Amino acid sequence: MLVEQQMEQAKAICDQRGVRMTPQRMMVFALLLRQRKAQSAYDLLDALKLEMPHAKPPTVYRALDFLLEQGFIHKVESTNSFIACGHLGSAQHCSVLLICERCDAVVETHHHQIEHALNEQAQQHGFQVLQHVIETHGVCPQCQS
Repeated sequence: MLVEQQMEQAKAICDQRGVRMTPQRMMVFALLLRQRKAQSAYDLLDALKLEMPHAKPPTVYRALDFLLEQGFIHKVESTNSFIACGHLGSAQHCSVLLICERCDAVVETHHHQIEHALNEQAQQHGFQVLQHVIETHGVCPQCQS
């Protein structure tokens, strides 16, 4: 799906939910959609400053909080960075992030059997799952060459 289509889909979801996709939020989301690698908040701030020279860290952090809350992005905990979600508008889903240790590329995949097994384990322990994000580190095909 093209970046513009994903942005329009996100905006439509926001309209349905009655939340506001501000221009700053759209700009941060667009920056994440255009990258193959996860981006830190400060990477995003540097890129945002090209279009909004007076942008400050709170602008980026507020946008990231909103995008996370809406399920439009994922936080890569191990690198304290962010990627766009490949399944906008989906209810909760299990994201398996494949993270290249050499080039920092991140690929989001989904595996329903893993999600089912995790939910089953959580249920056996009376645990309520809020989200699944599994991080797997390795080396991508391009870096293996």
